Amino acid sequence: MDKDKLQRINELARRAKAEGLTEAERKEQALLRQEYIEAVRMNLRGQLNNIDVVNPDGSIENLGERYGKKVQKNGH
Repeated sequence: MDKDKLQRINELARRAKAEGLTEAERKEQALLRQEYIEAVRMNLRGQLNNIDVVNPDGSIENLGERYGKKVQKNGH
């Protein structure tokens, strides 16, 4: 997510607390927040899928390969 969108999210949050938002601004805020949450989830998922664990027998197992398919349900 780019800086402009993050700034807009923060601007809308400040305005919501100070004076309230119009219906159009509330919809924009909801869409921006959803986009932000999805970006955070994708980033976290990417990090978790690249974690390797050393098993007691010395073998190395990638958690993304082991659990990644379970996380991918619901189109994510």
